[in-house]
Amino acid sequence: MSIPQSGGGQIENFDQLAGMMEDGCKPRADWRIGTEHEKFGFLEGSHAPLPYEGTRSIKALMEGLRDRFGWSEVLEQGKIIGLSRKGANISLEPGGQFELSGAPLETIHQVKAELDEHLAEVRAVTEGWGVGFLGVGAAPEWHHDEMPVMPKGRYRLMTDYMGRVGTHGTQMMYRTSTVQVNLDYASEADMVHKLRVALALQPVATALFASSPFFEGKPNGHRSWRSRIWRGLDNSRTGMLPFAFEDGMGFQRYVDWVLDVPMYFVYRDGHYINALGQSFRDFLKGALPALPGEKPTLSDWADHMTTVFPEARVKKYIEMRGADVGDAAHIVALPAFWTGLTYDQSALDAAWDLVKGFDTATREGLRVAASVSALRGEAGGVKLLDLAREVVALSQAGLAARGHGEEVHLAPLLESLATGNVQADRYLAAYEGPWKGNLSPIYTSGARL
Repeated sequence: MSIPQSGGGQIENFDQLAGMMEDGCKPRADWRIGTEHEKFGFLEGSHAPLPYEGTRSIKALMEGLRDRFGWSEVLEQGKIIGLSRKGANISLEPGGQFELSGAPLETIHQVKAELDEHLAEVRAVTEGWGVGFLGVGAAPEWHHDEMPVMPKGRYRLMTDYMGRVGTHGTQMMYRTSTVQVNLDYASEADMVHKLRVALALQPVATALFASSPFFEGKPNGHRSWRSRIWRGLDNSRTGMLPFAFEDGMGFQRYVDWVLDVPMYFVYRDGHYINALGQSFRDFLKGALPALPGEKPTLSDWADHMTTVFPEARVKKYIEMRGADVGDAAHIVALPAFWTGLTYDQSALDAAWDLVKGFDTATREGLRVAASVSALRGEAGGVKLLDLAREVVALSQAGLAARGHGEEVHLAPLLESLATGNVQADRYLAAYEGPWKGNLSPIYTSGARL
């Protein structure tokens, strides 16, 4: 989840909303790679989720990172809720998922080095505590009432609202973890081109990175339960954005969609003001019930943009949001996959040629099929395994064209393509075989970070 935005004066005209995305346009030489991943902390022995407070806790971990490794703290109402250092941030998801939002980097090798450094620092602070971290897309055993609640006002508001608009919102907030990559665009046309490819191929990413076949202590019938959860959350702000494939798509069309998504909050003076279900269009007119007579700032708009959750999201960059978090190799493979596809023009054009004939039903069908069956899924006559093989080959070629040797980081995906089995399939096989229906071994398996 995002931290409160800052900067920017009052919005004076409608064009400023699309202008924020236009300001993100960068020449190719300035394109960067920003990787974010979440992970579940747990107590060894009991396997209970890591609490916010205590001697073995998220708070103690953040304080240790601050004191030993030069991170600056972020506070809300006197509570430590985040850290920042050299363009990177550490933040907390609602149920205590520990998130690294990495700095904008030039190569996938740098992404791996950043991840290695982060995990090494976490291990150094927690050495001797008897805690661990798990890289899977959904908490395999915990129930909602077992989850800690982070001291963030945004989450208190969202928790109440999620229960009113969908069936799975609080599961997403408290018991799922993802890995995503943020990538740049050169122009409005480039944004549209990349967004369409990103949306159409998110099901491939969901399939390749599926790692959440368990929930509340048993198999859930899906390879990616996290992806299933997103389909039962809040249809007004999630999904595959069919309008993005229509003529006339651009910055303004995306703004129009975000404006029609109901608000969650307005952030003022360290407090989240309840604006649940209210309209940003009314806010622009000075008619928001939560703040009558007040008009929004650009930071209010930036905050509102963080409350939409499509499979690929546009801000001043594009966020690829379809993947479960996995082991360390998969965390690095996700940015490698998308960088190869979108930062080389030949790979991007070829990827579009693969998917431009898909209609809305096929794209949505593949999204469902990936959630249920991963690489064995199919929809609209398209087999995900076949599509994934073509797409990963394009990514390999795109990375090779960059000339940094980054294609080595696609190795875990190539293994899955060779066998047809992703992380979720391997965990299920272990559960049904050597684990003998017991999920305890997952905490010491390859899923442990």
